[in-house]
Amino acid sequence: MSGPRALITGGAGFIGSALVRLAVTELGWAVTVLDKLTYAASPEALAELDGHAGYAFVQGDLADRQAVRALLRDVRPTLVINMAAESHVDRSIDAPSQFIDTNIGGVFVLLEEIRGLAAGQEAPRLLQVSTDEVFGSLGTGGAFTEASPYRPNSPYSASKAAADHLVRAWGKTYGLAVLISHSSNNYGPHQHPEKLIPRMVLSAMAGRPLPVYGDGLHVRDWLHVSDHARALALCAATGEPGGRYVFGGRSERTNLDVVRAVCRRLDAIRPGRDHAALITHVEDRPGHDRRYAIDPAETERALGWAPRIAFETGLAETVDWYAENEAWWRPRIDADGLDARQGRG
Repeated sequence: MSGPRALITGGAGFIGSALVRLAVTELGWAVTVLDKLTYAASPEALAELDGHAGYAFVQGDLADRQAVRALLRDVRPTLVINMAAESHVDRSIDAPSQFIDTNIGGVFVLLEEIRGLAAGQEAPRLLQVSTDEVFGSLGTGGAFTEASPYRPNSPYSASKAAADHLVRAWGKTYGLAVLISHSSNNYGPHQHPEKLIPRMVLSAMAGRPLPVYGDGLHVRDWLHVSDHARALALCAATGEPGGRYVFGGRSERTNLDVVRAVCRRLDAIRPGRDHAALITHVEDRPGHDRRYAIDPAETERALGWAPRIAFETGLAETVDWYAENEAWWRPRIDADGLDARQGRG
């Protein structure tokens, strides 16, 4: 392998698996994945890499110090990309403890084990993959940048913000080569049905109500997962240690507009049905941020990256993928069917 040796935690997740596939098949990296395989993991998304010389998979918990220590010793990575996280806002509101354990405790373990590497083993670069939600909510104007202050409003975003602070502090105090990235909402194939777009696709296909929080005018910026994977690979390999990077799709949409776009695509591929008639407004969730938007101009200049996939194109392909891959998503639906959660958005 001509590329770096990378340890990617959470590599069986939605974004992680997209990054792993890119790194192994296109970039020539040697990748070891550490993943706990929670409900949100998608090992099928990595099946094409089975037997590949540049890929290895280890099932384990980021908070398991012995497992992390052994991997760092055996793999001797030049890059570590931490994507292991609990990420669903509604779940964090209902049961925040797991978010604290994984998103904060796991990052602490990783930092300490990198800091404590045996003499003679070079410490790897560490990219902490964060979220735009740590910055809180925007008004009708403006956008988040690399200099935006932290104002998390949910247990999920607070746990990610705390992890980012740990990463920055370990970089400053102990001299670790750390980077932090933030992205806007991701979408694409293999995303768990608890998230907004797959939730709406699958609910509409089942003829169930499409629950939209509040007035549905909460605004998000959407980035295709493959564009984000390219960004993460560039950031991890070439970003400046100590730096923060923000990735956005320049595709702001209200949640209601996204749901209506999903319905229009389903109308096109499943004619004779008015899927938008299923839209149902439900009580807003606590602490629901009104608007997120990212200005990625500085990051684009620094890394030579820009999103390639237009939202309309990516959304159509994503809806089609879910419509054609019932064998993937059916086991992930709760036994009692699609619940009333809208999903992140």
